[in-house]
Amino acid sequence: MKRSRHAVTDHAVVRYLERVAGMDITALRTLIGLKVESGLEQGASGVISDGFVYKLRDGVVTTVTPHNTPDRRTMRRARTSDFPDD
Repeated sequence: MKRSRHAVTDHAVVRYLERVAGMDITALRTLIGLKVESGLEQGASGVISDGFVYKLRDGVVTTVTPHNTPDRRTMRRARTSDFPDD
């Protein structure tokens, strides 16, 4: 697909998904909230669920990324083990 020369804001994309594509944004927010609820209650900075990492800051989900992708700053992958080395 040819790239547009005009910028489109995230707000416009969300409204398109909601109003044109018919996605229920409120239901998506609820689903994300349920996935991270226990992590938020425990003060976690992130939750891994179904192959994705939900990043948390001050009780808010700030982004969702695929699990085990390289860190953009260091280009190093996160550890894959859920348990620390003994």
